[in-house]
Amino acid sequence: MSPTLQVLQAFDRAVITEIPVDDAGALETKLASATRMMRDRDAWLKPHQRSAILLRAASLLEARQTHFAQLIAREGGKPWTDAAVEVIRAIDGLRNAAEELRSFAGREIPMGLTPASEGRWAFTIKEPIGVVAAISAFNHPLNLIVHQVAPAIAVGCPVIVKPAIATPLSCLDFVALLREAGLDEPWCQTFITDDNGLAERLATDPRVAFLSFIGSARVGWYLRSKLAPGTRCALEHGGAAPVIVDRSAPLDRIIEPIVKGGYYHAGQVCVSTQRIFVHTDIMQDFVERLAARVRSLRVGDPLLQETDVGPLINPHEVNRVSSWTDEAVSGGATIIGGGRQSETTLTPAILLDPAADSKVSQLEIFGPVTCVYGFRALDSAIDIANALPFAFQASVFSTDIGPAMRAAQRLDASTVLVNDHTAFRTDWMPFAGRRQSGYGVGGIPYSMKEMSQEKMLVLRYDGSQ
Repeated sequence: MSPTLQVLQAFDRAVITEIPVDDAGALETKLASATRMMRDRDAWLKPHQRSAILLRAASLLEARQTHFAQLIAREGGKPWTDAAVEVIRAIDGLRNAAEELRSFAGREIPMGLTPASEGRWAFTIKEPIGVVAAISAFNHPLNLIVHQVAPAIAVGCPVIVKPAIATPLSCLDFVALLREAGLDEPWCQTFITDDNGLAERLATDPRVAFLSFIGSARVGWYLRSKLAPGTRCALEHGGAAPVIVDRSAPLDRIIEPIVKGGYYHAGQVCVSTQRIFVHTDIMQDFVERLAARVRSLRVGDPLLQETDVGPLINPHEVNRVSSWTDEAVSGGATIIGGGRQSETTLTPAILLDPAADSKVSQLEIFGPVTCVYGFRALDSAIDIANALPFAFQASVFSTDIGPAMRAAQRLDASTVLVNDHTAFRTDWMPFAGRRQSGYGVGGIPYSMKEMSQEKMLVLRYDGSQ
């Protein structure tokens, strides 16, 4: 009997289904198929064909929004309202990739600037980089797959995608939808495995030209160190996103976005609001308002539309987050809320002034916990915000342009949001971690650029009459 994988509901650990897993032989078959397709230039899909497939896929996905939202909520635990938004984003991502092809082109290279370059015309064209290996994460089980697969299809790269082992169903159904839209199997294949060794073989195979990895920094940087010569990559990891709340910030308008940034998907987002630095002049009022809103969040079954905070992806993560908060409290932090609600859910928590060397101050929590620290001098808060070895998105809340711009210019982040939470993202904007938080640039148009390469053509001609 072939080995199978049980896919469980994140909330109650009930079995959704069992699916077959791939072995080393399947990996070789898939790599060989993708490589053959890449080498057969006559078989490459034309831009209009790729665009049509992506647009058909978007229409098919639009017609099945409820099905995919339910899958996301069941296997990933994302609350229904947010799962529905993820499907809408995925639909837009497919259309974004198709539309980007209208301006996806090379450029002219000036000639005639020296006597030796006279009589020549040079320009570049875009070509697919080659076979793409995409290893994805659980927290956006549809939209992250779209972010890795749609750019590959758009530029003409065969892609082999390995979804997170906890959330493979959204990926499998999405790839089936691509088949229905007219994409032949070798252009997009799934690889289902819980064997880390096989996943590493996929990423590091010399036939892979580009690795797209979304997941932990430890694994991502390790895989990058093992890539075959010439293989490019994009790594998307996490961080401990900082927010600075200036004393001019209007508390009646900033609590809601901060709560969204910190507790969306139970904090299981790579740019979740984690470290909140609040001016001491407004600290007490801020904490009271934040605590009142956090206490009102409804924790429970993600399939219920009234649920605000669903489960963590598995019980191990509940235990880990609980141990980190316990450590912070033992080290002197004050906790508001928190506590285990079930095997898979935690009551959202706020930690006040955890120690600088505690795990919650140093590492990515990836759970429904935020940390609040007071500050008197803005530059001191910025220095602490910048002190960790990772940097991704950051925020500053202020109605005073001076502190807002000072923080925006000095925060070490790829994106600084002014008067908005750190988890804001649109799928066409650049999305990139700095330092340990990532490598390369995500976002549909930017991934298309990363998955392509320019070839220059130089034409020599006789200009005489």
